[in-house]
Amino acid sequence: MALPEIVLPAWAGKIGGKLPGRPPRFALVFALNTMLKRGLLPADMSLFDGKKFEIDVLDAGIKVRFTANAEKFIDADFFGTPDLRLAANGIDFMRMMMREEDPDTLFFNRKLQIEGDTELGLITKNLLDSVDWPFGDWFLKRQMSD
Repeated sequence: MALPEIVLPAWAGKIGGKLPGRPPRFALVFALNTMLKRGLLPADMSLFDGKKFEIDVLDAGIKVRFTANAEKFIDADFFGTPDLRLAANGIDFMRMMMREEDPDTLFFNRKLQIEGDTELGLITKNLLDSVDWPFGDWFLKRQMSD
């Protein structure tokens, strides 16, 4: 089942851009660290130590900024330019997590922007591509039963 092409209207992005960054940052960092602990995210955290990340959900106007150390991701905002910025519309992030599209395809179709440290971007892209997102199967099964 393919996800439909849904892009939020511009007004939604304007509202999303005014919301506080802490709740989505907390949720993302919590999810990443939980996946690390359960072995679902096969990350060598030494490669992310001291790095600053920004996830930009373009159509929602939400930017999530966080950092990492050698053991885990850190719920901390920062000033300045991130070491790595990933940007896409929400549906394209969902497609990546549901394995409908891989990061390379999204990137080459100009639906995923990867900016910053090239080596860190490649490591992150390969990590995203290797993750078996646990909720993907759950979501698909739920859609099929409704």
